Amino acid sequence: MRYCAFLRGVNVKGTNMKMAEVCQVFSKSGMQDVNSVLASGNIIFSSDQEPDELKNILEKTMSEHFSYEAFLFVRSQTEVKEIQNGNPFGKNEELHAYAFVGNEGIENILMKEFQNSIKAQQEEAQITNNNFYWQVPKGNTLDSSFGKVLGKKSLKDRFTSRNLNTFEKILNKF
Repeated sequence: MRYCAFLRGVNVKGTNMKMAEVCQVFSKSGMQDVNSVLASGNIIFSSDQEPDELKNILEKTMSEHFSYEAFLFVRSQTEVKEIQNGNPFGKNEELHAYAFVGNEGIENILMKEFQNSIKAQQEEAQITNNNFYWQVPKGNTLDSSFGKVLGKKSLKDRFTSRNLNTFEKILNKF
């Protein structure tokens, strides 16, 4: 089966990795047809193992190889397509749209955080098919009240986010 692993915290805040080396680590862990998409930690691969097994194997191997606490989330090609197709926001050149990938139930935690945050004009969030989506004016992603949730230490092992353009690039590379 074809999968994409979404690594959290790659090439930000001092955790720098070359995607070619990450792909080698995945290959040495038994994954086949390994490729990366962008430098933000999106690794496409094939495996006959179950997603939970893959998550455990890959987090352990990445942590050992790169000497950091690795967190990643594995989604099938079908699930990635569902995330992309579930986007509730239309294209708008003035806004960024993000989808979040994480542990089961994280969408409800994120929605609660969003509802309790101060919102910029045109900033919105929705849950579609158990996936959390966030739209924010360009240039306000990390400055927004909700954007600060992205770096919360208490949630670091529970989710990661990607711009919806990234999901499109991942699907094109599958």
